[in-house]
Amino acid sequence: MSGLLGSLVNVSAGVVFALLVGIGRPTTAGGTLRTMLRAEAAKIAVIVLLLWLVLKGYRELVHAAFFAAFVAAVLVAQTAPLFRN
Repeated sequence: MSGLLGSLVNVSAGVVFALLVGIGRPTTAGGTLRTMLRAEAAKIAVIVLLLWLVLKGYRELVHAAFFAAFVAAVLVAQTAPLFRN
């Protein structure tokens, strides 16, 4: 359960990022940059909030599994665009 929660923190933040980028319809390069920065700020906020909620709310948390899954999910999400079929 701890590993699942660690992964879900990053996946949830990615969903928030995608939603905010999808909602924004910028017409200029500056607008695109603003949309991306707002989405990234929201992603970081969601990560911090969910980390805090899990660490405070789930008493039976296995910290090593939680953080290992979180780091693995972050690394996979960041390196996935580098690979092509």
